[in-house]
Amino acid sequence: MVITLKPGTTEKGIQHVLDKIKELGFTPHVSKGAERTIIGVIGENAIRSREIFEAMFIVESVMPISQPYKLVSRGFKSEDTVVKVENVEIGGKEVVVMAGPCAVESRAQLLKVAQEVKEAGARILRGGAFKPRTSPYSFQGLGEEGLKYLAEASEITHLPVVTEARDVRQVELVARYAHIVQVGARNMQNFDLLKEVGRGKKPVLLKRGMSSTVKEFLMSAEYILSSGNYNVILCERGIRTFEDGTRFTLDLSAVSLIKQLSHLPVIVDPSHATGNRDLIGPMSRAAIAAGSDGLMIEVHSRPEEALSDGFQSIRPDDFRKVMAEVRSVARVLGRKG
Repeated sequence: MVITLKPGTTEKGIQHVLDKIKELGFTPHVSKGAERTIIGVIGENAIRSREIFEAMFIVESVMPISQPYKLVSRGFKSEDTVVKVENVEIGGKEVVVMAGPCAVESRAQLLKVAQEVKEAGARILRGGAFKPRTSPYSFQGLGEEGLKYLAEASEITHLPVVTEARDVRQVELVARYAHIVQVGARNMQNFDLLKEVGRGKKPVLLKRGMSSTVKEFLMSAEYILSSGNYNVILCERGIRTFEDGTRFTLDLSAVSLIKQLSHLPVIVDPSHATGNRDLIGPMSRAAIAAGSDGLMIEVHSRPEEALSDGFQSIRPDDFRKVMAEVRSVARVLGRKG
């Protein structure tokens, strides 16, 4: 359930409510807005204690949340969450683009691409140091060496870095070098990993599983928030359907739907969703029109030589064109590109 406190409630009053929630054996989650403080109460049969809180004079209302996901829902927090990463805000007025190579292949390759995407307008550098691949014989990434290259590129370009942690053993290591820890599509329901990044302090980019419903996607985000980390960015990256003309099917309706159901920011990855570099531009424009807060695009100087997913990577020149188009769509919608 959600407890809304009256405007002007003091910190002492808030603490009194929190103490009562804990005394009853439940877990409180606090969201402080501009005017009101909202407290989510998590626990089995918490709603049965509704009358106890309704009797408190500082309580404005007590409402049940019908959805299985509580903390990620609009019922818990009506205003949009803005995730701050260094000097970048994701979920605000600006459309934020994350760009870079699918995999970090070498220091020279990464530094070159990092500089090029920054000049084109990217706000965050992406690159995989640990690569979950379908084939065990495919390039698996450079590991910590790749993380060091990402940290160096970030220091030179002043772009924050997002990269993936594949299991709980890698979270601390990735968080040491990166500004955002990514949980990939294959790990969307790796609940131990979700709880581990939830206990951390770094923002989390959670990708939708390739065969997951929107409800399952939001439930995975709930694991992270319920573990204490509210800085979660959702990423629609295509789902598996019967269509074989593209790598996956980009579900843009999910972007608009999630915006209705959840306060968390949502971005779109047209590279993985289509698997076709020629479709990245059109799907980027469509994603922004559908309400996406940003994009994640794979960029490589020589896609034909890429060690991972070269067929869905665009060259820096093409990336600049995409950025110009994205800015145009963003301006029409009253957003900054």
